[in-house]
Amino acid sequence: MDAVFDFLCAALPLVAMGLFLAVFFARHAEKKQRKAQTADHAAEGMCIGMCIGTAIGAAFLDNVVLGISLGMLLGLAVGTGIEKEKRGADDEEK
Repeated sequence: MDAVFDFLCAALPLVAMGLFLAVFFARHAEKKQRKAQTADHAAEGMCIGMCIGTAIGAAFLDNVVLGISLGMLLGLAVGTGIEKEKRGADDEEK
């Protein structure tokens, strides 16, 4: 029992410090991402890419899963490159 207690006394400070650093960096990254985030058409591109990938995968590749994943990847790449337009002074998305 003493060996378990010695192990906990040695490992607990390291585990606590690791959890503290993980929470600290995650909160810092979230704040940074929230400031720099721009609106784009990533979700729409993924949806359209998934539909097209399913059709192409079923018709030509005989592998629907490969078509879905490649379609989503291609749709995400295209949708991320297109920024959403702003309406006016209130900065609402179209």
